[in-house]
Amino acid sequence: MSRCYYEILEVSRDAGGEVIKKSYRKLAMKYHPDRNPNDAEAEACFKEAAEAYEVLSDRQKRRIYDTYGHEGLKNTGYSGPGNAGDIFSNINEMFGDLFGFGGRSRRRDPNAPVQGDDLRYDLEISFMDAVHGVEKEVEITKRETCWTCEGSGARPGHKPQTCPTCNGRGQVIRSQGFFQVSATCPQCHGSGQVISEPCADCNGQGLVNRKKTVKLKIPAGVDTGSRMRLTGEGEGGRRGGPSGDLYVLIHVLEHEFFLRDGQVIFLSFPVPMVKAALGCEVDVPTIQGSSKLKIPAGTQAGKRFTLRRQGVPSLRGGSRGDMVVEVQVQTPTKLTKKQKKLLQEFDDQYHEEEEGFFSRLFHGHFKKFKKEEEKEKA
Repeated sequence: MSRCYYEILEVSRDAGGEVIKKSYRKLAMKYHPDRNPNDAEAEACFKEAAEAYEVLSDRQKRRIYDTYGHEGLKNTGYSGPGNAGDIFSNINEMFGDLFGFGGRSRRRDPNAPVQGDDLRYDLEISFMDAVHGVEKEVEITKRETCWTCEGSGARPGHKPQTCPTCNGRGQVIRSQGFFQVSATCPQCHGSGQVISEPCADCNGQGLVNRKKTVKLKIPAGVDTGSRMRLTGEGEGGRRGGPSGDLYVLIHVLEHEFFLRDGQVIFLSFPVPMVKAALGCEVDVPTIQGSSKLKIPAGTQAGKRFTLRRQGVPSLRGGSRGDMVVEVQVQTPTKLTKKQKKLLQEFDDQYHEEEEGFFSRLFHGHFKKFKKEEEKEKA
């Protein structure tokens, strides 16, 4: 048995049109498939709310439903929204381009100016350009408003004519039983106008393909996924409508040595074994040049040092992040006979000290164990 449409939309039976519309908007936003990908339950709720709104927002359908219920609607031939397009047409009127890059809200007046679509451009930049900021010039191909007809689609000196099929409404009414169903006009395709003398440059489209060079000022601190919006650099509008916007999506290439996590830079830095043992001062490369780093005597592999304010600047301004240097102790691979002899002497002496330490440690534990054993026997 179908659920009550009023219960679905969470409104009373005497609710007005605005209340019903507001409730539907809330539910549609909650269960919209774009916000609930691969969620069958949310999709079912979304369709259920769309069906309830379609009936309760239509005066004639609502009167039949209030009098005869679901069976009364079925007897008139109504079986719910016809297809996905019918379901999404209601939500698109309310939300426009809330979901996704492009797509404008459906126009109520088919003769009104049409804003151009938004465009997306994926841009790869180097690691250092992302850290320091850079200016780039990119070439894009887009549809711009036709200069010849100024976006009207009609040849100069002529004007689009009102569509005789829909009388300029862009919609035609078709009867289905007791209902009157609105559909897109098949002659003008919803524009409300027909062009008898199309513009030769745009073939009546009002738009022409053109290449354009766009200058981008990329701020310091961007990272992969950062997005820039250039207002008015999208596709051109028609019938005097404004252009859409251009969205530039940033992709940062990896660096040969540096790794990045937010504002923090990481670097694995090799230090010769002897210098790590004796201690030294080294020049460490950073994103701003080089910096002195003191390596204490006896530094082990994996030891990390932090260089303050040597990281990535914040996009919002303010202080920089830090840089973390991890020491990688470098063991020599090619040794001369003399070097091997010196290392062997060092190793022998080092092990003598090691053995003496372990001997003292073992002897101490052995004496303690003997005392405890004698105490127990006594």
